[in-house]
Amino acid sequence: MILSRRVPVQKSVVMTTLAALHRHARARLQDAGIENAALDARLLVEHFTGTERIDAIRAPETPVAADAEDEISDAVARRLAGEPVHRIVGWREFFGLRLKLSPETLEPRPDTETLVELVLPYLREKVGRSGRARILDLGTGTGAVALALLSQIPEITAVGTDISADALATAVGNANLNGVGERFEGRLSNWLGNVEGRYDVILSNPPYIASPMIKTLSPEVRLFDPQRALDGGADGLDAYRAIAACSGAHLGQNGYVAVEIGHDQKDEVSVIFTREGFRLERVARDLGGHHRALIFSH
Repeated sequence: MILSRRVPVQKSVVMTTLAALHRHARARLQDAGIENAALDARLLVEHFTGTERIDAIRAPETPVAADAEDEISDAVARRLAGEPVHRIVGWREFFGLRLKLSPETLEPRPDTETLVELVLPYLREKVGRSGRARILDLGTGTGAVALALLSQIPEITAVGTDISADALATAVGNANLNGVGERFEGRLSNWLGNVEGRYDVILSNPPYIASPMIKTLSPEVRLFDPQRALDGGADGLDAYRAIAACSGAHLGQNGYVAVEIGHDQKDEVSVIFTREGFRLERVARDLGGHHRALIFSH
C-alpha cells in the first residue's frame, strides 16, 4: 500500500489596513465610553504603526502587519483598563516639545503651559537687559517647564531639581532629545536643599492636591501619576511653604518666583509668599478661566 505524504500548508500572514485599524480601535474605545476615543485611537495606531495623521488620509488602505495589529489590540485593552494613552505610548507633547514619560514623572498637562506663558515675558525682559538669564525649576519631573522656556529663549540656562533620580534622568534625556541639553542641568534635591547660587527666576509646578482629596482623583491620575508629585500635604500647601521660605536666598537682583496652583488656591498661596516678603506681580488664568499660575517679586 502506498501512503500519501501530506504536505504542510504554509499559513499566509493576514494583513489589515491602516483605515481598518483606526476604525476598530476607535469603535472599541467609543463602545466603552472612553472620553476622546477618536484621539486616543489615533495616537495608539500612529504610535504602533509608525505612521502619521496624514498617512491615514492619503493612503488609508496601506497594509499593516499582524504584529502591529496585535500591539494595538493590547494597547487598546490597556486603555480600556484605565491606563492613560500617553502612558501607553510613553510620551506627551508639551509646548511644542515631545517629552518622554517615566514611572516617577507627572504627565505634563496643558494647564501647566499657563506657567510657561506667564514667565516668558519676564525672562525676555531680563535677557534684553543683561543678555542672559538663569532659571531654577523645582520638582522638574519630565523637565517640561524648564525645557519649554529653554526652547523659546536661547540665552537662558536652567537647573532642574527633583527628589527622584528616575525623574532627573528622564528630564536630562528630554533636554537632549529636544536639543537643549547643553543648557540644562539636573540636580538631585528636595526643593532647595541642595541648591547653590542665585537665579533670575525660580519656578515650580509643585504637588498641590490635599492628601484627603487624592482618593477622589480620576483613576487615570490616581493610579498612574506618581503620588508624591500630586500630594501637597494635609491642606495641599506644603510645597508652597517650603519654596517661599527658601527662595529669597537664591534669587538674584530683581528676581521672581513663579508657581502653578490649584484653581482655588490663589489667596492662600499669595498669603504664604507675602509673609515671606514677596509681592504678587501677576495672576494668570488657564484656558478654563481658572487661576492657574502666580508670579512674585522679592
